[in-house]
Amino acid sequence: MSLEIERKFLVAGAGWQSQSALSVAIAQFYLANTDKAVIRLRIVDEEEAFLTIKSAVNGSIRSEFEYSVPVEEARAMMEMRQGLVIKKRRHFVPWGDLRWEIDVFEGAHAGLVIAEIELPTADTPFERPDWLGREVTGIRSYYNADLAIRRPV
Repeated sequence: MSLEIERKFLVAGAGWQSQSALSVAIAQFYLANTDKAVIRLRIVDEEEAFLTIKSAVNGSIRSEFEYSVPVEEARAMMEMRQGLVIKKRRHFVPWGDLRWEIDVFEGAHAGLVIAEIELPTADTPFERPDWLGREVTGIRSYYNADLAIRRPV
């Protein structure tokens, strides 16, 4: 079983932009969003697609299973989605031995910018960059599965 240990923050400044090493376009949608798990399909740069199953939000640690699927099949499954297709550009910012992923949302969520950092353990220390805002780890309304249904509060 694979675990995802991730912290989420709102972004409060633009200082990360000059540090971005790479970015990709992401379109993602959800086939299921229950109190136990979410099932997501993500298409990256229209070139590859992934089916991901995650346990429901429970702080910073969740079970995660991810599988590659043909892009054509992912597009066909889009008709079975619940809610909106989330569109965003993900920027990768190296940070010591770690990496920030900055999601700049488009469409219905334009203006929302969230930074995520995946950690090897829940107690791994990391330096907070000055462009980082309020932590939203564990607040469901800031998770993409909920964003597909509503705007965060």
